[in-house]
Amino acid sequence: MTRFGRRGWALVAAGLAGALTISGCSGQSLEGGNDKAAEGQITLKVNFWGDMGLDKLKAAYEKDHPNIKIVLNSGEYNAQHEDLQKKLVAGSGAPDISAVDEGFIVQFRGQSDKFVNLLDKGAGSYESKYLPWKWQQSLSKDGQQIGLGTDVGGLAMCYRTDLFKAAGLPTDRDQVSKLWTTWDDFINVGKQYVQKTKKKFVDSGTNMFNPVLAQQPQGFYNEQEQLQMEGGPKVAFDVSMKAIQAGLSANLASFQPNWDQGFKKDQFAVLACPAWMLGHIQDTAPEQKGKWDIATIPGGGGNWGGSWWTIPKQGKNADEAYKFVEWMIQPQQQIEVFKTVGNLPSQPALYKDPAVLDYKKEFMSNAPTGQIFASTAENLKPQYLGKKNGPTRVAVENVITRVQQGSLSPDKAWPEAVKQAEKAANS
Repeated sequence: MTRFGRRGWALVAAGLAGALTISGCSGQSLEGGNDKAAEGQITLKVNFWGDMGLDKLKAAYEKDHPNIKIVLNSGEYNAQHEDLQKKLVAGSGAPDISAVDEGFIVQFRGQSDKFVNLLDKGAGSYESKYLPWKWQQSLSKDGQQIGLGTDVGGLAMCYRTDLFKAAGLPTDRDQVSKLWTTWDDFINVGKQYVQKTKKKFVDSGTNMFNPVLAQQPQGFYNEQEQLQMEGGPKVAFDVSMKAIQAGLSANLASFQPNWDQGFKKDQFAVLACPAWMLGHIQDTAPEQKGKWDIATIPGGGGNWGGSWWTIPKQGKNADEAYKFVEWMIQPQQQIEVFKTVGNLPSQPALYKDPAVLDYKKEFMSNAPTGQIFASTAENLKPQYLGKKNGPTRVAVENVITRVQQGSLSPDKAWPEAVKQAEKAANS
């Protein structure tokens, strides 16, 4: 969470349907390989996290492909990646299809021998349809493509209009955006909110660390895979500590039960909001429809999250798995996911499609989510994410959590974060 998925179709709108027809739409199986559709039903296990809009897609695909049964397995973000790594090492037990987030994609593309090379399945025809950096992020050094992109995580800021009103703050999205052009501005607004309401402003210090880090020119690693803690990570860590020490954080760990309860119990009023976060808010607190809105994020821009569909080689139904993945990345399905959960496609031609560009999210006070997130995605300058980016981020997040919980003093937090990051980098 992501999610969110969870981010150019160089074709005119009138030609999309015909140009992108795929073999999987016919319901007929490909010959060869291990696919044996004619002999009976094939089960495809799909691992992911959060809400990637798959419930509707599953029903539609199974209806048109009666020989295919899709089993959806949504788990905790870090746990799903850790489990995939264990299964790859063990040589068995991996799902037929696995989502991989941007924080872990370099780690897994470095093990390209354990994934189906999607170029062998014809995926090369989609390269020109993706944001160039999105295609490159899942391409291994030896030229194997291990994943097809689902979404990108262009950043904004979601906030509760009713809670802002109760605190005497503006509620109009343009006025709110003007409150916080910098992160220091944001923290000052948070102090006003806390003083007025005696409640917390943000959900977690980690959910300030991650978006600030995403805005920096460099993340945890440079392209030589050297840990660079004194750069972007230090900037982001300092912002998270300022927020915690100012008493703004509700100290809720993301994607855990108490975090979800925090939404329902109004324990925070604002949180960093990549496009994929919209679906989580909507699913977690459906009764808050019309109480949320979207403003720009302090500091401007940045990408947090965004995923790929990968096919581990262990699976026995690689052909059918690829047909399902290929179907999921078609415009019709990508637009459906965007409308359902907010995940912004990583195919830029769709940003000009009226179905995306003109879309307003009723749940989010009719915010023009298509315009908001399409504009952020087109201007993204992604960081290089190292092989150990995922474990390193988790290690630093754990330190921030310890500060929030009171088991580690803020003055000792940065040295501890560096220590734990180095452990992760050298593990």
